[in-house]
Amino acid sequence: MTATAQDAANPMMSGPNPVISGRRTALQHVLIYVFVAVPMVALVAAVPLAWGWGVDWHDLVLFGVFYVIAVLGVTVGFHRHFTHKSFKAKPWLRVAMVISGSLAVQGNVLNWVADHRRHHAYSDREGDPHSPWLFGTSPLAVAKGFLHAHMMWFFDRDETNHRRFIPDLLADRLIVRTSKAFGLWVAVSLLLPAALGGLLSWSWSGVLTGFFWGGLVRLAVSNHVTWSINSICHMVGERPFRSRDRSRNFWPLAILSMGESWHNLHHADPTCARHGVLRGQIDISARVIWMFERFGWAYDVRWPTPRRLARLSGAA
Repeated sequence: MTATAQDAANPMMSGPNPVISGRRTALQHVLIYVFVAVPMVALVAAVPLAWGWGVDWHDLVLFGVFYVIAVLGVTVGFHRHFTHKSFKAKPWLRVAMVISGSLAVQGNVLNWVADHRRHHAYSDREGDPHSPWLFGTSPLAVAKGFLHAHMMWFFDRDETNHRRFIPDLLADRLIVRTSKAFGLWVAVSLLLPAALGGLLSWSWSGVLTGFFWGGLVRLAVSNHVTWSINSICHMVGERPFRSRDRSRNFWPLAILSMGESWHNLHHADPTCARHGVLRGQIDISARVIWMFERFGWAYDVRWPTPRRLARLSGAA
């Protein structure tokens, strides 16, 4: 039995390579609270501010541009490439995906991938870091599970074991080096929209609104969209494909999540580069991967095949 198979049998096992390898420092834990709470406060404040004073066009542009770049960095880079190896990429593109995904401020690529691989290893079972079904099926347990899966799991100080879940990334010096500059990418994520807002409006107020809309509010929206894949997409929606967990498709989030909310197919076939495989299912991330492939930047892309989909749907 392999180490991963042993973990699947008992995810809380003790030994030289347990699922949990350590705990975050107090400073790291405080920073997580700050980078979750402050954008959420900004999102709440955005409603009366937009109602009372409106939003300038350059703030909307900054919000949209940074949202798309950061979210695609997570969906295409952190998720489909680094976690599931849905395609291979040129070294420069791998670095670019680490940087763009880091702009979402959801943790560095090493922690993000380790947590997500652990999620797939124990999906909706003990050991899954963010399943909504860990506390039972009563109304109170489901409500508690939803909050846990959506965001409360983020405050757990236990760290997923890197040596067990991401040995391939630890062996890639370029990725490790780029990941260690995570603090720099966080600063870029917040300060670059502010600087561009000032330049576009040629005013200090533009600096402030650029920071607010292109930085804080954008982070809050992208956070909740990503967290909704962990919570809503394991509770509500359709299940056209067979998977060993409760993953579901939730179409209202398809565009905002860049195709990630076609979650049932993803859990049925995790390495597939396209998640929205049925008619009418928009998958922006898959289209970006397709463009990378056409330019020669990505290769060995694992596209879905009719036979594979038929087998997953039970039609074959």
